[in-house]
Amino acid sequence: MNLLEVKNLKVHFPVKHGLFSRVKAHVKAVDEVSFTVQPGETLGLVGESGCGKTTLGRAIVKLVEPTAGSILFEGEDIAHLNGSELRLRRRNFQMIFQDPYGSLNPRMTIEQVIGEAIDIHRLAENAEARHKRIVELLQAVGLDAVHAQRYPHEFSGGQRQRIGIARALAVQPKLIVCDEPVSALDVSVQAQIINLLQDLQQQRGIAYLFIAHDLAVVEHISRRVMVMYLGKVVELAEARAIISAPKHPYTQALISAVPVVDPDSKRKRIVLPGDVPSPIAPPAGCPFHPRCPMAQLPRCQAEVPALREVTPGHWAACHFAK
Repeated sequence: MNLLEVKNLKVHFPVKHGLFSRVKAHVKAVDEVSFTVQPGETLGLVGESGCGKTTLGRAIVKLVEPTAGSILFEGEDIAHLNGSELRLRRRNFQMIFQDPYGSLNPRMTIEQVIGEAIDIHRLAENAEARHKRIVELLQAVGLDAVHAQRYPHEFSGGQRQRIGIARALAVQPKLIVCDEPVSALDVSVQAQIINLLQDLQQQRGIAYLFIAHDLAVVEHISRRVMVMYLGKVVELAEARAIISAPKHPYTQALISAVPVVDPDSKRKRIVLPGDVPSPIAPPAGCPFHPRCPMAQLPRCQAEVPALREVTPGHWAACHFAK
């Protein structure tokens, strides 16, 4: 059974204009996205800035309200749950944010930050059990018990991200959405956080939706990788297959931009013309066709390509992918 199954998810934001704030258009941040996450696996999500990665992650944990579609968590649709019903189920899925400082309340001690979730879900019988649980969580992410009484500004970026991870672990979730959790950190610290996430996954069986723009990081941590462009999924496959044999021309361009250590490498850089179209008025047909080196008109301009299985386990949304 799938832990998470997203079906035809849409997140459209209204663009209002004028004195009476009439809706002029919609930003199609996420448009007809479908995928699954298995228990204990890591699904990587990549794409350039503005493609809808973060909005998709926030919609899954219900920080953004979906416009349409379904989000099945362990078979139950949580897409339109609110209030107490959502609160009961939210302990099963948590989020680690990109900014490790902005996501922590500067007026709360670390014990208060982590203990807040424990209090909301009533996971400790008394104050002693609560404190013991917080100390265990801090130690699990490589921090000491003395850190519990300090404030966020007293920690480095890497330590703050560890606190964010401890907060997410406090309710013993089955799924954690990691929204570019290492992009704001130094390279050496990135490796420590990635290793920590992998260790926690092995120990606790947590599933991750790992959002990033660094393909090397995603390949290292993910079992499968999903590529987004302009609010749509354009490719989905095993991590090794995506890196070694990408099927979609957009994925091919992304991989060609990754620096190669070998000076004798003959990898050809694919430079895409133009800029990413506006999600307010995406192109008709294939959203990638104005920049695609393989585009063939009028088909690509008129027909939206379906996400199809090109080879076993390898899906791509391109008319000419083989």
